[in-house]
Amino acid sequence: EEWSGRVRALEAGFRAWMAKQPIHVEAAVTTAAGAVQGGALGGLMGSITADGGAPWVPPLPPNANPQAMASFKQAQALAAGPLVQARNFAVMSGTNAGISCVMRRIRGVDDIQGSMTAAFGSGVLFSLVSGMGTPNPVANAITSGVGFAVFQGGFFMIGQRFSKPQGVSEHNYYARTSSMLQNLGLEKYEKNFRKGLLTDHTLPLLTDSALKDVKIPPGPRLIILDQIKRDPWLAKAQ
Repeated sequence: EEWSGRVRALEAGFRAWMAKQPIHVEAAVTTAAGAVQGGALGGLMGSITADGGAPWVPPLPPNANPQAMASFKQAQALAAGPLVQARNFAVMSGTNAGISCVMRRIRGVDDIQGSMTAAFGSGVLFSLVSGMGTPNPVANAITSGVGFAVFQGGFFMIGQRFSKPQGVSEHNYYARTSSMLQNLGLEKYEKNFRKGLLTDHTLPLLTDSALKDVKIPPGPRLIILDQIKRDPWLAKAQ
């Protein structure tokens, strides 16, 4: 429990630091991290297929129609070696993470619209980079993007449905925040803190820009920051 608490504190501190950065800095860091994770996964999958698990791709007839050619290219992309798979998955994961970050900073919330937009962008770039779109790369890239978006949207809705009953455990991360906002008569902004993942651990680190990023108006921001300065517990935490 102590170790997990430290990890959560470090994670909260990193998120608070990221929230202070310009949007292009956060997007770049998030994209790079997503690309590294995707590249590692793609390389692992490519290594497994290279060891004998790759599906057999039949030769393409010379008179194949465009739909058959596109399917053939897709099969080739999924049966590629470690380096190609690492590149493809790095592009897909990095794009998804970067667009998600930008959408979250612009809109102030993680929702299905942002998730599907990120999935559409990652699907388009994955199709273009992997060469799945021959002989009509643009149309096939758009089709792939739509497919990725629908798939991601479905998973997002399922994840939301199953993550609803968190109750007490989630409340523990926002207990002091909730109490402070209620005392100030600003309890309606608790949802903004939750959407921005501004937990109790981040209270000593809060800045005006961080509160602005989660769509809290100027007046309440000033009141919250003043209260944080006056709170003895938070003063010790700083």
